[in-house]
Amino acid sequence: MEMEVGRVQTLVSGGGLRELLARFIRPANERPENSKAIEGISVPIVSLLQPAEVLMNEISRVCREWGFFLLTDHGISPSLIHHLQDVGKEFFELPQEEKEGYANNPSSGKVEGYGSQIIGGKSDRSSDWIDYFFHLIWPPSKLNFATWPSKPPSDRSVHSLNDIKSMYLSIFLSWNINDQAFLKRREVTEEYTKEVLKLTDKLLELLSQGLGLKRETLKSMLGGEDIEFRIKINLYPPCPQPELTLGLEPRTDVGALTILVSNEVPGLQVWKDGHWVAIEYIPDALIVNVGDQIEILSNGEYKSILHRSVVNKERTRMSWSVFSAPPLDATIGPLSSLMKDDNPPKCATKTYKEYRHYKFNK
Repeated sequence: MEMEVGRVQTLVSGGGLRELLARFIRPANERPENSKAIEGISVPIVSLLQPAEVLMNEISRVCREWGFFLLTDHGISPSLIHHLQDVGKEFFELPQEEKEGYANNPSSGKVEGYGSQIIGGKSDRSSDWIDYFFHLIWPPSKLNFATWPSKPPSDRSVHSLNDIKSMYLSIFLSWNINDQAFLKRREVTEEYTKEVLKLTDKLLELLSQGLGLKRETLKSMLGGEDIEFRIKINLYPPCPQPELTLGLEPRTDVGALTILVSNEVPGLQVWKDGHWVAIEYIPDALIVNVGDQIEILSNGEYKSILHRSVVNKERTRMSWSVFSAPPLDATIGPLSSLMKDDNPPKCATKTYKEYRHYKFNK
């Protein structure tokens, strides 16, 4: 009889798990052993330090052809990336009981927090080999600190990054050593958020110009300053039979843009021309991919591409993904300025809330 499944990290702790539990085993056609990545093809690498027109043309081209690219010379300091990785690792090193204090509950609508994609009951879906921590990081007015370790006093209003910083500093001296570790985690996340906001603005401008639009068009259509950003820290522990399972099942990203940084263990793969293509690890490079909302706005010019994550038998893989998305009430559809007689709308216009409901319930 199969044991009850908890967190993936707890299943492998102590090295006692020799075989995968049945619910993690993928259908034969989805298993990595039967769908290996093709060799000799690489995901494009783009440097942000290029002349403006060259950069615009290159990013536009790779988002039309691939929907994914590795970004170098992006301006986010390696030390900040390393700090982000360090505090993410520290969370997963906490005692299990402490981590469970931040558990989410998607079935009740609480999606932020600590979770695992465990499929139970009689579902015909397989579970992903992953634990994660997921929460909103922007805009400040919507931050829910109840999902963050050691939440601050609830009577403090938060409207800007300066409010957050003032709040942190005002309570710093009253915290014990563990609380100060949580403060470090928040401050690092805050600094990384600021950098990702700037980079996302730059990428959206380039993608707008690549469509022949004004540079502010895509950001404006996605909600402007109300665009929401969420971070998901993914932990893929060593797996006894990685050839039979996936860390992340094939999917496209529902939002606008995703910016991801990985540790040194590769695993992310993208679907290109009927084959899986592995994304190489380049230290401090970012992985950028187009989400569904950009594909819709561009009327299919930019591609939101299937991707998956494979796991490793000996080593832990981690990644830090920041997802940008419009507010739920934003109306997203193909831009009228891109419509022509020979280029009719390829997607229906819906609110983002309607689109999410359709995608996650179809």
